[in-house]
Amino acid sequence: MTTVAGTERRGVDSGVHLAEVVASIALAADLGLGQPLEHMLRTCVVAMRFADQLGLRQEDRDATYWVALFTTAGCTGVSFELSAVYGDDIQFRHDVASVPPSTFDLMRFIIGRAGGGRSAMTRARIKADLLFTRMSALERSFLAHCAVSAQLTNRLGLGELVETCLYQTFAQWNGKGLPRHLGGKDLLVPIQVANISMQAQVAANEKDVPASIETLRPCGGKFWDPELVEAFCSNADALLAPDKEVSAWDAVVGTQPPGRGPLTEGELDDALALLGDYADLKSPWFTGHSRGVASLAVAAANVAGLPESDVKTLQRAAWIHDIGRNGVPNTIWDKPGPLTDFEMEKVRLHAYYTDRVLHNAGKLALLASIASSAHERSGGTGYPRGIAGATIPLLGRFLEAADSYHAMLEDRPHRSALSRDDAAQELRRGAREGEFDGAAVDAVLSAAGHQVRRKPSAPAGLTPREVEVLVLAARGGTTRAVAHALGIAPKTAGNHIERIYTKIGVNSRAEAAMFAMQHGLLSMWETTEA
Repeated sequence: MTTVAGTERRGVDSGVHLAEVVASIALAADLGLGQPLEHMLRTCVVAMRFADQLGLRQEDRDATYWVALFTTAGCTGVSFELSAVYGDDIQFRHDVASVPPSTFDLMRFIIGRAGGGRSAMTRARIKADLLFTRMSALERSFLAHCAVSAQLTNRLGLGELVETCLYQTFAQWNGKGLPRHLGGKDLLVPIQVANISMQAQVAANEKDVPASIETLRPCGGKFWDPELVEAFCSNADALLAPDKEVSAWDAVVGTQPPGRGPLTEGELDDALALLGDYADLKSPWFTGHSRGVASLAVAAANVAGLPESDVKTLQRAAWIHDIGRNGVPNTIWDKPGPLTDFEMEKVRLHAYYTDRVLHNAGKLALLASIASSAHERSGGTGYPRGIAGATIPLLGRFLEAADSYHAMLEDRPHRSALSRDDAAQELRRGAREGEFDGAAVDAVLSAAGHQVRRKPSAPAGLTPREVEVLVLAARGGTTRAVAHALGIAPKTAGNHIERIYTKIGVNSRAEAAMFAMQHGLLSMWETTEA
């Protein structure tokens, strides 16, 4: 049995720590808050300094670490509902963070922003509904936010204390928050430490440390324990001081609570699949999309005969290829009609955000170039980089074909799902017109149960990866040069070359070059400038 947090751990260590996966969720949450990347990582750093200042017992200190990283994670799960009331969910969250710490100011903001982006009549109706129902829709949204955050930590096995703290995310010391009537000494210290640190970090980031103190002091006795608030304010300069020697990422990953080694390969798979589930919570239209794409991409890679290591890398990249969705408001994702050019540019940004989140995510950065290739196109018309042909990573070409086919089978707010035959026809059209890699399309359609006109592999049973290696070797590339060009280990490149020579029955580079030219592989697969 393999569990993320359990005592029984079997399998090969992946070299990736749980903190790296959780910190990636925090980076994605920053997008949904309208805050700069690493906002929640810096909040975690501040919270841990505060926990040390307070001398918290180890259990509370460990819980503070995980709670600080997960406090805002649940916002993704309620973006759909929040957008129905407030329009741009990201702008709403960004602006509410700067509302003065008083019940009156908060209520004025909540009512005033209701119906954002709607007609005057619709705005009036939404405001009236909020008042008539005593904010019940908003209350349900906040409680659902807490539940999503808590359930994520439950899936990762982070313990009952962490879960309970996250259910108190919107509780207040005066008992006027959510859940209702929970307050005073019943509020757990880790969630208060995390929330105080986040509020201080927002104010310091937008203004300065004195502004943080000015913002926090009125919260004592209202939102949080007055003694905790005063303890923070009395040492705010040190707690909020930036660390110029260590990045926020390194500071967070380097202080992961003790007793946890690297995840096993199986645990890493479970955690990355959860990260995909988290990305799909952004809108009901996306539910199950990432797992479906990953399943299809893996099946296609197996049809094409890709090595097992490549199949695993593709699966992991597919699980998290849409983590950047958090950075695009639901007013766009859930729009029932066609998008404007401006809105389409916003959509294009989500692939860029995926790339940025993963490039900032330690060892997971190895998946960035593949995951962010899901919307590239072989003809150079895709995004975010607009790269073309063989400059798109091989595994990225399989991902883009699998993602496109799977998306066509799903309902979207502006169209109904296509039939399997219509989706296959559309994907074939894209391959004919140079939008998609033909071999990847054939492999995806074959894996999906469609008949294909040709085998999705090259002569002599070479896989697409082996064709890439063959072309580079035929052009004089050394084993090390091949490895560098394809982003693989020299030993892996050497094994590929040895296997290729065996398959095509040659013993030298010159013979391999003759084979490649004879079968027209160079013109089909050669690397071109983007």
